[in-house]
Amino acid sequence: MDSHLPLPLIAGLLLLFLFSGAALGNRLRIPGVIVFILTGLGLSFFLTDDHLIHTAAELGIILLFFLLGLEFPAKRLLSIASRVWRGGMLDLLLSLGVTACICILFGLDIATSLLIAGLVYATSSSITAKLLESTKRLANTESEFILALLIFEDLVAPILVVILVTLTSGEEMTLLLFLGVMGKVAALTAGAVLAGKYIFSKLKRFIDRKHESDLFVLFTGGIAFAYGGLALYLGLSEVLGAFLAGLMLAEARQTEKIEISILPLRNLLLPFFFVYFGTTIIFDEGVPMPLLLGVILLWSIGSKIATGYLGGRWYGLNPKPALRAGLSLVARGEFSVIIAALAADAVKPFAGIYILGITAVGIILFQNASRLAAKLYGGKSKAKRGKIAVPKE
Repeated sequence: MDSHLPLPLIAGLLLLFLFSGAALGNRLRIPGVIVFILTGLGLSFFLTDDHLIHTAAELGIILLFFLLGLEFPAKRLLSIASRVWRGGMLDLLLSLGVTACICILFGLDIATSLLIAGLVYATSSSITAKLLESTKRLANTESEFILALLIFEDLVAPILVVILVTLTSGEEMTLLLFLGVMGKVAALTAGAVLAGKYIFSKLKRFIDRKHESDLFVLFTGGIAFAYGGLALYLGLSEVLGAFLAGLMLAEARQTEKIEISILPLRNLLLPFFFVYFGTTIIFDEGVPMPLLLGVILLWSIGSKIATGYLGGRWYGLNPKPALRAGLSLVARGEFSVIIAALAADAVKPFAGIYILGITAVGIILFQNASRLAAKLYGGKSKAKRGKIAVPKE
């Protein structure tokens, strides 16, 4: 990028370009995640390791997970886990465990195998929630199960990031190192739970008085960035710290008022994370490991359909809505990009192609889930309203 251009001009032009691309993508029903990654790919030809984009990306991902944590007071976490744990464990086994085994069979080392398994694991909460709304399927019987499973994945995701950060740091994963990492995670989590119960639960009246103040965002943003930074200081991931910061403030039972203060800032910064990831993908040597890529793409589709169908049946769904659930869980997105950002340069093209491919296939399957299920089982499904709120993007 031309270093003679003023930084505000560069930032402004990039934001306008992202807006135009996302608006066009919205008309074509292309998720913003894909548009932003493709923008980064285009910028990568003349922009490398830009400090502005990298800093904005890191702050944006902290706010994403902070808002996610806000959705989960401790009691709600236990309630969701008790209802969907079997489907969630099957998801972990198929999407994470089996995928890692496939990669090992292809000759990859354990760290790279687990990283690729991390790419495959989590369905995109934002894409799936938006599609449920746009296709008017929120009232369908399977929607409650889909959202519950997404929440389960969102709870596992920060822990998985911590493990992968440790594995990709270059240190050998010994039992002592693993126990040390888990000890730090436990301490950080315990601190968040205790602070939420004994401090933030008493701030309801404070938030009522201050949430409309221009200064309130300094309070909420400060907690998010400080706890995310504390996690980094401990050698963990800022994603975990930000999630736990949200969990702390969730105990104030003022989620909506806190979200209103943070959402504009997150919406400004988060696209830079996907753009930055796109700038790190380099195809100098073509598509790496094409056979493995094909196998992983096929397994990604099959594992999520199986998870949705079997998990849905265990959840109490009939076969037809259970199949719709499976067909609706294929799209990956924001969490896969977070995992891909940890990959070595040689693996990033693999990760980029995988994310773009599986997201496109997932959207197509979601949009045709009702028709495909009707073809297999016939008849029209009865709908009832689910009880779990749609996760905020």
